[in-house]
Amino acid sequence: MVRLGFLAIVMAIGLVAAVAAEEIGSVSTVFKALGPNDKIVVEAFDDPRVAGVTCYLSRAKTGGIKGGVGLAEDTSDASIACRQVGPIHIDGTLKDGEVVFKKDTSLLFKTMQVVRFHDRKRDVLVYLVYSDKLIDGSPKNSVSAVAIEKNWKP
Repeated sequence: MVRLGFLAIVMAIGLVAAVAAEEIGSVSTVFKALGPNDKIVVEAFDDPRVAGVTCYLSRAKTGGIKGGVGLAEDTSDASIACRQVGPIHIDGTLKDGEVVFKKDTSLLFKTMQVVRFHDRKRDVLVYLVYSDKLIDGSPKNSVSAVAIEKNWKP
């Protein structure tokens, strides 16, 4: 029983590490007298199963007192741009709609996620960012595509 608990903890830590993004920068959009300002954050993450692809995500982050302590719900506004940054190597078979990045955007019920599709006819990877909520999701979304270049050169 203790081994199962330990295994669950190790797997949870692995999942958290797999979805981490690097903050590239941010800009303030609304001044808040108490707590951090509302802002737009730009983050980068590498596709965990496709070496050579990096996605850049811009998203709204709510500030103020609630935002400062992690209780605010961020809006569903996000944009994505994915680029080939090296030779592409696909690890195994890609499953359409596979989650490649996920971030909680409220304390309990709202997440922003990026899913990947492989357009096999055109040999293109398509990345979709959207927000979902336990009860009521948002139709706001953004898409980016990366052509799989066979003879990629920087």
